[in-house]
Amino acid sequence: MSAQQFASDNYAGICPEAWAAMARANDGSCVAYGDDEWTARAANAFRDLFETDCEVFFVFNGTAANSLALASLCQSYHSVICAASAHVETDECGAPEFFSNGSKLLVAPSSSTKLTPQTIRALATSRSDIHFPKARVVTLTQPTETGLVYSLDEITAISALCRELGLKLHMDGARFAHACASLGCTPAEMTWKSGVDVLCFGGTKNGMAVGEAVIFFDHALAADFDYRCKQAGQLASKMRFLSAPWVGLLESGAWLANARHGNGCAARLANALSGCPGVELLFPVEANSVFLKAPEPVLEALRQRGWRFYTFIGGGARFMFAWDARLDRVDELAADIRAAAARHVGANEAR
Repeated sequence: MSAQQFASDNYAGICPEAWAAMARANDGSCVAYGDDEWTARAANAFRDLFETDCEVFFVFNGTAANSLALASLCQSYHSVICAASAHVETDECGAPEFFSNGSKLLVAPSSSTKLTPQTIRALATSRSDIHFPKARVVTLTQPTETGLVYSLDEITAISALCRELGLKLHMDGARFAHACASLGCTPAEMTWKSGVDVLCFGGTKNGMAVGEAVIFFDHALAADFDYRCKQAGQLASKMRFLSAPWVGLLESGAWLANARHGNGCAARLANALSGCPGVELLFPVEANSVFLKAPEPVLEALRQRGWRFYTFIGGGARFMFAWDARLDRVDELAADIRAAAARHVGANEAR
């Protein structure tokens, strides 16, 4: 097996708690299409976690979770307000528009990776004539694609505006657990208690092999969502293998422990690079990601050392830390960055 990389938290394997639950679910046969004890147990675990009687659905991936959730909130003539860097805008290949039969994404100015009540109001009220799609939903990415975390006050302020304007509030929580760990709050506090209507809770980046949960805090909004999942090819026949890993994560508390570890590794790298010449953080480290701005020769030196990373957001090197990130490997990355930066400074001084 190759050396551990931090280009994406999708590189990680399955955490022990999810793996063990899948193994237990594999013992014998179960009723198909979600009418089984594992799916019921997972759904109830979510209700316990969120302290409310929510509706829970299990799908294969985040693209489906977000796109189908947004489609359930919109008609084709509606629009969805999102940040410029939101995953639904930049990385879903048009799936939100496709599954909603054409609902338009209204994108906030690219100067900020977070939505604010001011930017939402400006987009939602810019036009009210029949020639423009009517604003219907606001979607928040929590944490954002740049690793920033919406505070509870920020979410509450946005939800208050949504209520004022008659908008629904959706949360894209591919790394929802990392946001909970960062804020030190309960899942309930960050969602329905703050005014969120629908949450997509990511399992893949939290230690599972595959699978996301779509959680409706308003039962009326979940009407016929099971049919929507079926039509989109997201109704698993052997549903227990999507739901059982959630039992392992939620009942053991691994969902939060995994996220805390990822966040801690990100903070560890950021702290190790404090004062490193020519290297700076593009964004504050608030979850499990670190974005570094460095001269291209430094980045190339890291590539030559075998490190993989992406530079598609902000032009800096992105490093993501999952549940299985090894501290010694994090320290090795930090040492290589510092060494590359020092060589670059030395080369410039020698000219």
